[in-house]
Amino acid sequence: MSTTESNSEPARASAALRGMGMFVFLILLVAGAAALWFQSENGPNLAWMAWTNPTAIFFITILCLLLGMCIWEAFSPGGGPRMGILRFETTRGDRLFVSLLGSGFIHLAWLGFVGPELWKALVISVVYALLVFRLV
Repeated sequence: MSTTESNSEPARASAALRGMGMFVFLILLVAGAAALWFQSENGPNLAWMAWTNPTAIFFITILCLLLGMCIWEAFSPGGGPRMGILRFETTRGDRLFVSLLGSGFIHLAWLGFVGPELWKALVISVVYALLVFRLV
């Protein structure tokens, strides 16, 4: 490997990190503007949506997971593909999708069979996500 190739790697990573930082800043700027607009008198009437604190926490958590995955990808490009127990290659994004999808089904099943107390379902979902990232 020549010295120009080895010097281009940090520059590429730095450029990717700057791009991700600008992307995160843009998302935060748009989210802040949307929040101000929704709270203004001219904003849309969202009373029909019945937003609650758990709903807001849920969507903020999904946003943070996606931003975290973007930052992880900027520091370590390639998605970390590997062969797991499913016997096909998965990346970090694939494993995040599988864990989110499975967690949704865990919560729906908990609501159907046990009831609206979802804290234990959350614990089960976190354990499930850790197992997916470890084994799949």
